[in-house]
Amino acid sequence: MKIGFVRRGYSPTGGAEAYLRRLAQGTLDAGHSPSLIASREWPENAWPNEFVVRVDGSSPRRFAEGVERAGAAFDVVFSLERIFSCDVYRAGDGVHRAWLERRAAFEPKWRSWTRRINPKHRELLELERCVFSPEKTKLVIANSRMVRDEIVAHYGYPAERIEIIPNGYDAPAAADGLRAGRRAELGFSDEAFVALFAGSGWERKGLRTALEAMCSLPGIGLIVAGKGNAAPFGKRSNVSFVGPRADLRADFAAADVFVLPTIYDPFSNACLEAAASGLPVITTSANGFSEIIGRETHGTIIEPGDVEALVEAMRFWNANGRAAASRIECRKNAARYSVAENTRRTLDAIKRATRK
Repeated sequence: MKIGFVRRGYSPTGGAEAYLRRLAQGTLDAGHSPSLIASREWPENAWPNEFVVRVDGSSPRRFAEGVERAGAAFDVVFSLERIFSCDVYRAGDGVHRAWLERRAAFEPKWRSWTRRINPKHRELLELERCVFSPEKTKLVIANSRMVRDEIVAHYGYPAERIEIIPNGYDAPAAADGLRAGRRAELGFSDEAFVALFAGSGWERKGLRTALEAMCSLPGIGLIVAGKGNAAPFGKRSNVSFVGPRADLRADFAAADVFVLPTIYDPFSNACLEAAASGLPVITTSANGFSEIIGRETHGTIIEPGDVEALVEAMRFWNANGRAAASRIECRKNAARYSVAENTRRTLDAIKRATRK
């Protein structure tokens, strides 16, 4: 089976890129032929075989036009991007229309208005209407119930043609000595209670909420990993900005709890990685990952922008050794969502959508 996998843009630390490479390797191992249909940012060595088709990625619409032409050569087209049509669309980025609505609650009305008339957003919304049309897409994969419900509510796509397949992750082998060394590098004592925030796109990920909470938590430290401009937030004695990190193992080891007070996240890979490292996760109901959390067992669910609730959650996990005591249960929970299970279920979906 010739499968065309679609992705525009490239980030060496991107979760979607890592997911797509794993899935492509899984299709190779199963005896199929995966090709990548991508924009020119993808490096030559970032795909498990030599079959890469490059199209114009200068705008969402031009990329979609290029995919439409290239897609005819494949038995099935599996897209991670909003395009005009495909056999399987994985809504890993969620629903753009829903994200704009959620974002509007946290910004001035004039900014929401200018964003809606921005050509980029208009193109994305147009393509989203196409890809969520039953006539254009055979099957949709959502990584959470939240995303499935948004697709149905905003576009009327049939719920019975949406399959929920959570993200998958396999924790690497634990490395000894990372905790003490990383804490020493960042200036945190062995006894300090330390939280980790990781992600790029700090506005959407809720970094401001996390930093506001830290003002009421002087005895707790926060590590901030990810791409962003730290200058507007000022220097704080209990906050350490470490920049983008391709490998977060040392930071997971150094932390006691993971914090992601996101405004919108279909299903955060970083949260799954943190749980696999044994960290309880404090996140919001606007994160699809929250659907797999046992409250006060694997983490805490708050509402976006609720600083007071975040402060209370941090204090809860800091008290009576709760965070350390939850490590085994957090790892067990994360282990249910393996790469192999995700790949198996996704390949099954692709086979069902193969062109006859």
